[in-house]
Amino acid sequence: MSTVQPYILVLFYSRHGAVAEMARHIARGVEQVTGIEARLRTVPPVSTTCEAVADDIPEDGPLYCSHEDLRDCSGLVLGSPTRYGNMAAPLKYFIDSTSSLWLSGALIDKPAAVFSSSSSLHGGQESTLLTMMLPLLHHGMMMVGIPYSEAGLMSTESGGTPYGASHLAGQNSDRAIDVVEQNLCQALGKRVAQIATKMMC
Repeated sequence: MSTVQPYILVLFYSRHGAVAEMARHIARGVEQVTGIEARLRTVPPVSTTCEAVADDIPEDGPLYCSHEDLRDCSGLVLGSPTRYGNMAAPLKYFIDSTSSLWLSGALIDKPAAVFSSSSSLHGGQESTLLTMMLPLLHHGMMMVGIPYSEAGLMSTESGGTPYGASHLAGQNSDRAIDVVEQNLCQALGKRVAQIATKMMC
């Protein structure tokens, strides 16, 4: 019997820090649920000219994600900045490397959710969230969104969608995550953790 504490993997790529901050709020939501913890992981950037070889351990921030981190999680929350309505290349590169997990069915029936940040209000947040779901559905994961019982979905003037948490970073990517966005991030993390905990019973 495993002695490892069950965890929700909060896996993200962040360029200017907003997605990393969202990940920390999602982790806080996860850890509101008894019996499960959050595991923050990131991915290295990729080069446009060759495959970059990054150090095994980044200089700061969360560790780089391994296939074992993903395989052994009880649930996943995946985050990326918006890149033309899709996830950023470094995160896509990592996801594209997970065919062994797909072949083994390691992620089937685990809950998953997505989150994103964009510079403009109509900068592709929702299409990014929707396209991020596709590889997770191929893995057999069960997608979790944010229900309208979360009042912030009706009052937000920035980020927040039923498809997942989102953030309006502003033209210079320096707009702080507002209280509504924080609450929706935490609600998403908590919901994934609650569902994962019920499924482990």
